[in-house]
Amino acid sequence: MSDDTIRLVTIGRILRRRWRLLAVLAVVGALVGYGTSVLLLPPRYTASASVLLPGQWEERELLTQVDIATSSAVVDRAAATLGWKGVNGTELRDDVSAESADGNIIKVSGTADTPERAQRLSDRVAQQFVTFAARITGGSTDLEAATETEALRKRVAETDRRITDLADAADPGRTVESVQARTELEKLRTTLQEAMKKLDEADPATDKAGMVVMGPASRPTGAAAPTRTQLIVAGALLFFLLAVIGHLAAARVSRRLRTEPEIAAALGSTLLGTVDVPAERPAHRPEGPGARARIRRLLGVDVRWDIPVPQTSGDETDSRIRYRRVCARLRDRLPAPRRLLVVVPAGDEIARRAAGQLVAEAECDPAPSSPSGGHPMLRVVEVSADRPMVPDRDTESGALVVLSPGRWTAEELTGIAEACADGGHEVVGIVVAGPVRARPARSAGHPPDEATPVLAVRGHATGGSV
Repeated sequence: MSDDTIRLVTIGRILRRRWRLLAVLAVVGALVGYGTSVLLLPPRYTASASVLLPGQWEERELLTQVDIATSSAVVDRAAATLGWKGVNGTELRDDVSAESADGNIIKVSGTADTPERAQRLSDRVAQQFVTFAARITGGSTDLEAATETEALRKRVAETDRRITDLADAADPGRTVESVQARTELEKLRTTLQEAMKKLDEADPATDKAGMVVMGPASRPTGAAAPTRTQLIVAGALLFFLLAVIGHLAAARVSRRLRTEPEIAAALGSTLLGTVDVPAERPAHRPEGPGARARIRRLLGVDVRWDIPVPQTSGDETDSRIRYRRVCARLRDRLPAPRRLLVVVPAGDEIARRAAGQLVAEAECDPAPSSPSGGHPMLRVVEVSADRPMVPDRDTESGALVVLSPGRWTAEELTGIAEACADGGHEVVGIVVAGPVRARPARSAGHPPDEATPVLAVRGHATGGSV
């Protein structure tokens, strides 16, 4: 197809001519999305519990607590307390998440197949997180650290009393040495007090202990993403887009010939001209037997979507002029009037109607004895594009190929040309027929009654003679 395949007008043409197929595929996609939500991705519910961390915390410390909340130690303990049959900590780890919120708050979330289980899961994980965090931050279970800190405090208190005794034993204010000694002792006391104050501030058990759960988790009222509705909509949209992209891709890789020079090169002959055929809906909807053909008609896939909308042509007189000019060019190419086969690819209804009109125009020409010499006598045959077979040369000596653009590949047209050569017929010319929207005939210049188009016949049926 040409480079304008993906223009908006092309997409609009797909929507107009394939809307039934697109609607069916969208429904199928919705059903696939529904089946996915039932079998593969059933509805899931998420509940969240908030844990408050008192004191001053840095951002990296909060991130550490988030990792602790989703660690295997916390999740395994939560799974043990829940006691769900067949569910362990490893399976629950993917259903538990945590994040740091503003104000030293960590939100612990749990996902389950029901709102009740999601609420219970988030509550238990939050409780186990608080318990585990208290243990690792120096709580009451760390007896060794607590004992060492208490011993240090006792030594500092004993040193403080010793300093007081030394200050009392010094001769207060009588000598310069005693004043200096008392001053140094007071400095030492102040230094010890500041060191103990910093030790108390640095103790995590004093300001980073006591995490609390801020109430039970709220029971979720809606399923977590992706919800069933989202899957249904996504399935319908996905199938719809794939159908449109498939049409565009098929048109892009299509090898059907659309231009007149390409058609003439494939058949190895000369283009005699183009003719107009009034577009009729039945001409594009060939009837076929069987359920498959009925389904194709129902879905609208029997109508070519990649053919542009027929343009409005002139009236009937202008159309007849085109046919007469083609007949005149055909007559000029032949040294003398003779019989010709009009070869039409099977299934090309536009070309078949154009061939019938050419036969009618040839019949309207004067007799061969007239000064103009007359047009050749034409007989229409339809050949299969897949396995073309042209009648052997008998009374006809030559072939005129009539076809519509955008329907046949170069290989198919080359096969038709070879079939003509095998039958002893030279392809004397090519006529391209295109569908148009006909206008009402003008009041003057009506065609004569005897010029009524003769329908083309299949096989070896003969047309008229002149």
